[in-house]
Amino acid sequence: MTTQVITTNANDSILDQAEIALVEQVGKTGELIQGYADVLCKVFDRKDTNGNTIEKWFNLVGAEKKGIKARRASFVQRMIARGHVKADGKPSATVDVYWQRVKEASGYVPKGRVSGGTDVDSKTVAELKTMINRILKSEENGQDCNASMFKGNLMEVFEGMGGDVDNLG
Repeated sequence: MTTQVITTNANDSILDQAEIALVEQVGKTGELIQGYADVLCKVFDRKDTNGNTIEKWFNLVGAEKKGIKARRASFVQRMIARGHVKADGKPSATVDVYWQRVKEASGYVPKGRVSGGTDVDSKTVAELKTMINRILKSEENGQDCNASMFKGNLMEVFEGMGGDVDNLG
């Protein structure tokens, strides 16, 4: 499976247009947020050769996240220019709130919210994923934890309940 990340000047233009529209029309956010989110997904979501999304833009890490980091910085600067700034010159909380809304419109589910249902099994799968990811992150950071001994068991239960172990981490 190959991945595709689109990062051309034409994309910068469409991203600029969508971002400017959002920032200039902050009071009319519903459709604008969704429009900007759709463009971010189109440009930055990782796709396979058939065009299927294999990783959402808000989950990208490392070098793959470079374009998103630049867009976020651009978004912040445009919001500051429109007056969403604290007395100390830093962005106001409004900037983060709107960026969070864009992420959610793109499909991001904030921590603490269970996606796919609220029954016991759905919650359990979500909590197992959180625990496994915490263990994986700890191991990546070189930290020893007793939970590592049980990671395989947790992954087995997670997969048995319908979780996708290939999308952990």
